[in-house]
Amino acid sequence: MTPRSRIAACIVALGFSTAGIVAAQLAPPQKGTTMPVHATGAFEVKVTPQPQDDKVGDPTVGRLSLDKTFHGDLEATSKGQMLTASTEMKGSAGYVAIERVSGTLRSPAGPRIGTFALQHTGTLNRGVPELSVTVVPDSGTGQLVGLAGKMAINIADGKHSYDFEYTLP
Repeated sequence: MTPRSRIAACIVALGFSTAGIVAAQLAPPQKGTTMPVHATGAFEVKVTPQPQDDKVGDPTVGRLSLDKTFHGDLEATSKGQMLTASTEMKGSAGYVAIERVSGTLRSPAGPRIGTFALQHTGTLNRGVPELSVTVVPDSGTGQLVGLAGKMAINIADGKHSYDFEYTLP
């Protein structure tokens, strides 16, 4: 298996595996704050390898672009970038990514339109995945100013879904 194909295999395993991927719980709400809300739905993703940076020159390091379309409680699109690292140990790798989400979030107070950024940190430790996807603090715009939360990504039968636990002021 080539280093690039190992990286691609690790991306699929890291970013879109259901085993062991659970979003961290938000801290209990403090007085005067709102209770967390869950938004759920499906999404499609297109992951495109980007040209190798001549300065890096290491085939175990990869860069990919992300294009997503969210459905359900979050009707949105996103664009992002992912950096990956593979290892000689089969089933071990890591990635980080940032994506900008733009669209409508259905909240208990009604639809909210705006943008926000998600930060991904994922590892695969000898086949055991761990993933954290968090709203970048203060990244919300429009009616999503003040958005905070974490997103769990799941795959079942090749279909992607999300569970987004969030708060809005």
